[in-house]
Amino acid sequence: MAKMDFDSMTEEEEVEALTQEEMRKNKRASNLRNANGVDYAPWMNISEEDENKIRQLMKERTAARRARQLQEQEVKGNLYLDSQAQELSGTGLNYKILGDEVELEWATKSETNTAGFIVRRRPAKTNDWSIVASYQDWGPLTSQGADGGVYRYLDETVSPGGWVYRISEVDANGEDSDLCQCLVEIQTAEEQRAGLIAGVGIAVFGLAAVVGGVLLDPMNGY
Repeated sequence: MAKMDFDSMTEEEEVEALTQEEMRKNKRASNLRNANGVDYAPWMNISEEDENKIRQLMKERTAARRARQLQEQEVKGNLYLDSQAQELSGTGLNYKILGDEVELEWATKSETNTAGFIVRRRPAKTNDWSIVASYQDWGPLTSQGADGGVYRYLDETVSPGGWVYRISEVDANGEDSDLCQCLVEIQTAEEQRAGLIAGVGIAVFGLAAVVGGVLLDPMNGY
């Protein structure tokens, strides 16, 4: 079969095309018989339930392909070339949640012709990127030199919810390259209190269990 042009199809059309192709493959396999007329793989005949399973699998595959394609269009530089490159080069983006603020930290092992870095963020599940800070207006984001270094930035303006942070490296010509990124989930004050109460409850329950065990067995088994 000729290679299908998925980019010219809607998502539903792509799912259907992939489903039909997969069913044709299974049907061809199920029609294979030996010299005595016995099916090699009679269990491969496709039922309605099998078709639904295949369609769901193709739907997931299509969604993953389109998400990957969208990311490739959006990302440039290190993140585009190799999704593992940031880990191998020591430039992964780490974060700490400090109350209602986020501290970001990343490191470079070497920098060539680097002017500095830009910190961007967007709400999760959107493409609405905005610049949070730039080397042009915040000195600590300026390049530390050819040997690289460790960089930190404290975001004091973030609000509760899911956020994706991205660090871009900018060279002396003003060209930027995406370096690393991470997803951060900021809880509301109510969610933080609920988590604290739940944690205290678990700790109290654990302490009660220990005390109960000691009362039942004061020597703790010895």
